[in-house]
Amino acid sequence: MTHPVPSTPRPSVIQLAIKEKSALYAAYIPLFSEGGLFIPILRAYKLGDDVYVLLTLPDDPQRYPISGKVAWVTPAKAANNRTQGIGISFPKDEKSRLLKLRIEEILGAHLASERPTQTI
Repeated sequence: MTHPVPSTPRPSVIQLAIKEKSALYAAYIPLFSEGGLFIPILRAYKLGDDVYVLLTLPDDPQRYPISGKVAWVTPAKAANNRTQGIGISFPKDEKSRLLKLRIEEILGAHLASERPTQTI
């Protein structure tokens, strides 16, 4: 008798188009060593969940695929009216390193800003 092998759920695919630098600034997570993004999303996720993101950046026609992991969750009705969503960390690979550099290049001086973000 054979036992069915439990299949691992496939990561969900999220398409994220960030059209403005201010939105990218609010979503970017420079505290993660490999970089990361906050994604406003209503679906429930758990820490450690795999997510696959197709990211589009401001003034850049290229789509960047990211196989990230959920590193934090902002639940519905969070304190201080924070937006519900997830923070994903980029994997430790060359594509992520280049994407982090690209995001930081787009943001430039915004990175030193004191403006509040969606992140920590």
